[in-house]
Amino acid sequence: MSGKSTRLTGGAGWGITRECPGCGRPQTACSCSATAAVALPPGKQLARLRLEKRCGKSVTVVAGLVLSEAELKGLLKEVKASCGAGGTIKDGDLEIQGDQRGSVRDFMVAKGFRCEGG
Repeated sequence: MSGKSTRLTGGAGWGITRECPGCGRPQTACSCSATAAVALPPGKQLARLRLEKRCGKSVTVVAGLVLSEAELKGLLKEVKASCGAGGTIKDGDLEIQGDQRGSVRDFMVAKGFRCEGG
């Protein structure tokens, strides 16, 4: 058996490099800002609210926001404080414990976001 397996990677070995979507160079050599999330102003974003049931408990999900990870964390902290409930970020969506659709909608509209659903 020789060193690296080429069966799983189609002959490329383990040295696969990822490219920057903006400039096409390897991400380690990229200096452009295309890798950062392009944030839209709140008035141009549509926050989609929905209620999900998980193990008999309600979870309010806010989806459709185009924000960086740091901005999502800050927004989540503010939403949790205004609702008085816990929450998390999962797959780029904000999840707030309980049926908080009314208070989340009021908070998001006050922040300048457009809201749909709920």
